[in-house]
Amino acid sequence: MRAAVFEEAGKPLKVERLPDLVPGAGQLLLRVARCGICGSDLHMTQGHGYTVPGGTVLGHEFTGEVIETGAGVEGFAKGERVVAMPIAGCGKCRYCLAGEPAWCEALEFLSGGYAEYALVNAATAMRLPATLSDADGALVEPLAVSLHGIAMAGIKPGARVLVQGAGPIGLAALFWARRVGAGRVDVIEGAPVRAAIADRMGADSVTAPQPLDPAGFAQRPDPEKLYDVVVECVGRPSLLMQAVSFLRPGGTVVSLGYCFEPDGIVPAVAGGREARMLFPQLYTVAEFRHALAVLDSGAVEPRHMVTRSVSLDVLPDVFDTLRSNPGECKVLIDPSAVLN
Repeated sequence: MRAAVFEEAGKPLKVERLPDLVPGAGQLLLRVARCGICGSDLHMTQGHGYTVPGGTVLGHEFTGEVIETGAGVEGFAKGERVVAMPIAGCGKCRYCLAGEPAWCEALEFLSGGYAEYALVNAATAMRLPATLSDADGALVEPLAVSLHGIAMAGIKPGARVLVQGAGPIGLAALFWARRVGAGRVDVIEGAPVRAAIADRMGADSVTAPQPLDPAGFAQRPDPEKLYDVVVECVGRPSLLMQAVSFLRPGGTVVSLGYCFEPDGIVPAVAGGREARMLFPQLYTVAEFRHALAVLDSGAVEPRHMVTRSVSLDVLPDVFDTLRSNPGECKVLIDPSAVLN
């Protein structure tokens, strides 16, 4: 099969042929239909902070067609379209039985969507309804990420919410904040394409980011401009402290940017707001299923996030471009497409 392989930081992905995959017990072999390029893929391959091992085939936001089933798999047939959580637990511990495999001690990450075929865990796979496209299926995973963070924040009806960054995770946070009843959702985003998508998806305002000024974090801004919840969706150092500076007393910061570098917090400043800081990890089975169900119910706003689809042939160049040019939003990979 053809796949785009990460070799080492500083080098582009390399499209090469790898041995065909064979599903193990409890697994499904999928022909990948669409796979999203995630910001964490970019972070984990740039050589700063955690870096994935050489030889890794990235891609965890994908959907595809069942080609083969492994031993013990029931309820799935060849030819069915499915979307799956890209993780596998033991299936027996209290976390797995509670639908929270992210906390399983035997947790395994199943990336591999940057390829023609990929393996998923049948226990956390779900059929893709006929009402949804392959592109819709690739949006379920990032939607579940933001859903988990918004659910943890406990946003109350009428709350004021600020989203830092209008990449896919930030836009998904905007989407969920609206659905749970936030009274106002403002977005900070400087890239024109992403800012326009945020506006289209219902942001009350979209403003460009201001230069970070650590000296000003402790200053008291206009109380009318403070927020109950600030969702950090960029993943760069200093933005968590900036998020604290936007909080009302007793407010909540949700860290969805997944920064891979050390980031300093001034406890006295955070304490001055009595800030609650949350660091969500993945999602539950129920949240993943809910994200899929909401798309199936007719929610169309998330589709605005997709800016284009590309083939495996051009993926290495596109991947490198996305590091330095955040102007696009969700780029999908179509492994069956010819050069484009």
